[in-house]
Amino acid sequence: MAQLTPDPDDSALTWLNNADAETARDAVLRCCSAPSWADAVTKGRPYRSLDDLLNTSDDAMSDLTEDDIEQAIAGHPRIGDNTGGGSWSRQEQSGTANASDAVRAELASGNTAYEERFGRVFLICATGLSAEQLLARLHARLGNDAETERAVVREELRKINRLRLERLVLRS
Repeated sequence: MAQLTPDPDDSALTWLNNADAETARDAVLRCCSAPSWADAVTKGRPYRSLDDLLNTSDDAMSDLTEDDIEQAIAGHPRIGDNTGGGSWSRQEQSGTANASDAVRAELASGNTAYEERFGRVFLICATGLSAEQLLARLHARLGNDAETERAVVREELRKINRLRLERLVLRS
């Protein structure tokens, strides 16, 4: 089985560029679970820089269909649900770790309202946001119409993908 993380003696970008297609695709799928996005990012190799990688990711995001977006969202746990998702999701949602029981209950209620309104999990780039900030943004987005919310979700996913690609490439 191929190694999914870079050798400490190699730059992670070089590793990603030199990995076989299946291994590279598996690595980027950890950033975003939309297969068409992962295919585009994998096919964009080799990358000269992190910026090139991030630009390819952004371009691939623009090309995603609604079904692709749903596949990407399926890889994300609910905000405040610290039992789901991988270590990156838990790290990104660390602002909810010390939330009061009242705020946790409001997040759970807001998540349910959002799912009933839009038919999907509330997706937000949670990095650096407190539970209270996440709750405020959740409440604000409940007022969006479906078209506006689709655009917001795409942008939030784009930001998450960029952060995760940076972690993938810069962590070694």
